[in-house]
Amino acid sequence: MVDDIPGLRRILKKSKVIAVVGLSADWFRPSYFAAKYMIEHGYTVIPVNPKYDAILGQKCYKSLREIPVKVDIVDCFRKTEDIMPIAEDAIAIGAKVLWQQLGVKNVEAAKKAEAAGLEAVIDRCVKIEHGRLFGGLNWCGVNTKVISAKRPQWLSY
Repeated sequence: MVDDIPGLRRILKKSKVIAVVGLSADWFRPSYFAAKYMIEHGYTVIPVNPKYDAILGQKCYKSLREIPVKVDIVDCFRKTEDIMPIAEDAIAIGAKVLWQQLGVKNVEAAKKAEAAGLEAVIDRCVKIEHGRLFGGLNWCGVNTKVISAKRPQWLSY
């Protein structure tokens, strides 16, 4: 499994098409924010969620197997117990990476993906890793003066 900085950097640099399984159309959901960030940074994001026709202006597919283009990363915003069938679909479509988001840790699915030639990432967020490795942290509010370590004036006595 890929868990080192050079490996994560290589994956995010070479991969340009991300299928986001479990992407929500609700703007306040982490999957939506992560997908929007990746689009804003030049990636093609393909939503995979049977509930919607489109998300973020992109056609939404009911499953990975319906996607008509080559997918580099399958980004999983699903529960750990739901990952194995997603891994099998990722293998079937010839994806290069099975990426399990923060809190998602299906080691068996990752091993199955790796045995089929995919790389696997567990318990990491593509948005956070991209921001950390390629300088996009200011997009998260770090450089907007919204978050500050300074004590607000109104708290000073």
